[in-house]
Amino acid sequence: MRKVKDGETTDDLFGFLTCPPNAEVGAIHSKAMPVILTEPDEWAAWLSLPWDQAKVLQRPLRDGALRTV
Repeated sequence: MRKVKDGETTDDLFGFLTCPPNAEVGAIHSKAMPVILTEPDEWAAWLSLPWDQAKVLQRPLRDGALRTV
């Protein structure tokens, strides 16, 4: 990576995929929530399927699956 101020650097970067919020997250943040895959078959599909098939996993976790602690 090249930064104007620092010159060439090595950086650890990450990102996450978002979707519309479910009921629990929507009460706190109305814009988006991270996509959360909870089943092993979803993990495998996400990592192996072409995007046109995997993109159906870009959806909110079902309402009631999260709780505020």
